[in-house]
Amino acid sequence: MSDILKLTAADLSAKLRSGEISSVEATHAHLDRIAAVDGEVHAFLHVSDHAVEVASDIDRRRAAGEELGDLAGVPLAIKDVLVTTDMPSTSGSKILEGYMSPYDATVVARARAAGLVPLGKTNMDEFAMGSSTEHSAYGPTRNPWDLDRIPGGSGGGSAAAVAAFEAPLALGSDTGGSIRQPAHVTGTVGMKPTYGGVSRYGAIALASSLDQVGPVSRTVLDSALLHDVIGGHDPHDATSLTDAWPSFAAAAREGATGEVLKGLKVGVIRELDDTGFQAGVSESFRASLSAMEAAGAEIVEVSAPHFEYGVAAYYLILPAEASSNLAKFDSVRFGMRVDVPGGTVEDVMAATRDAGFGDEVKRRVILGTYALSAGYYDAYYGSAQKVRTLIQRDFDEAFAQVDVIATPSAPTTAFRLGEKLDDPIQMYLNDVTTIPVNLAGVPGISIPSGLAAEDGLPVGIQFVAPAREDARLYRVGAALEALLVDSWGGPILDRAPILGGAR
Repeated sequence: MSDILKLTAADLSAKLRSGEISSVEATHAHLDRIAAVDGEVHAFLHVSDHAVEVASDIDRRRAAGEELGDLAGVPLAIKDVLVTTDMPSTSGSKILEGYMSPYDATVVARARAAGLVPLGKTNMDEFAMGSSTEHSAYGPTRNPWDLDRIPGGSGGGSAAAVAAFEAPLALGSDTGGSIRQPAHVTGTVGMKPTYGGVSRYGAIALASSLDQVGPVSRTVLDSALLHDVIGGHDPHDATSLTDAWPSFAAAAREGATGEVLKGLKVGVIRELDDTGFQAGVSESFRASLSAMEAAGAEIVEVSAPHFEYGVAAYYLILPAEASSNLAKFDSVRFGMRVDVPGGTVEDVMAATRDAGFGDEVKRRVILGTYALSAGYYDAYYGSAQKVRTLIQRDFDEAFAQVDVIATPSAPTTAFRLGEKLDDPIQMYLNDVTTIPVNLAGVPGISIPSGLAAEDGLPVGIQFVAPAREDARLYRVGAALEALLVDSWGGPILDRAPILGGAR
């Protein structure tokens, strides 16, 4: 495997700026990697025809002395939930097969403006509904650590692309864990920013009060560098915060010194015991806490009594909002159309949705429509929103005592393809630790914490901070990352098979 592929985005950026590597070379290396391994991984739904052309333009501008952004010339994978003008945007669904958007998502536009080179669009569970990327209409993505296992979801394509060294960076979206849970099972870093901290304009909506776009990478610093590019206010997004954000890259670099851990109060949730968690996940979590404690952190037990209701509340709020958001796919304005000779508009709409939506999407739309129906709204959707408020209060009370909260990023390592497809409840429980973060709108990050003893597969630790304190997560994440990398003797992905190419 090319040495270029093993570089972090930060290191690749430095070599691009120094002229040691050209963007065209870096782009060709990653396109060659995609050609070599993606037939087995299936991280990408579409590979760009323009990547080398874009890279060549970056090289020309750099040679002309133009001042370029930190990540100019670095390749980027884009989750297919984000619309693009030069590549199809399907959200993993047949109903949008071949759809070409007339505009770029704001985060895509910002990435282009910063000089990143889009490599292609990554696979995902249809309309981001899933925890395994098995619900894609275009076939599952496979985990590069073990091709018989899932890469997480809904953003398994982005995580697998980064883990398989097909891209140094990727964009994802996180509605209930869709960046962080794939990071957990692929040994990558996944960040869900504060709600409103990154524009959702051009992200095909699933649940508008929960969706958040964020970065996927192999190091905390790399995620911070991409977050600096895509973050900030967007007038096109009514939920976009107007805050002035600090440099997240500077926060990550500060955290890597380890000083941030001295006196840091790390909350551990009393109600989140080992029940339902794989032994190797719990062991890795405790080992990470011990490493932080040895470096000067204080571990504090906090209570979050309403977290146990998070999954139930989420699976009423999300389907309700999804049923509203997906109503736009009506066979009339855009997307698939199944004609019914002699049929009414309603007949065509029903036939199109039947053919265009997969089973998981249908399941959630039906559930959400029922939860919003007359006579049931208060009992279901209204009650779920009340639980959401209680979870937000749990966070507020906990953060009055601690700086960050730590949890395992998910209960288990990557399970086998097909293992949970027929058991939606077990599939949904994969997000038990990530869902409360979305319900509260606070930021969360997952970083690799080790390998489970039982199966040698990656495990992640999640840190959560108060709203708008994303920089705090980059400091803490980078500090623990530095501790663990030292103890492992290198990045965790250096110990991965990655189709025999990473050792």
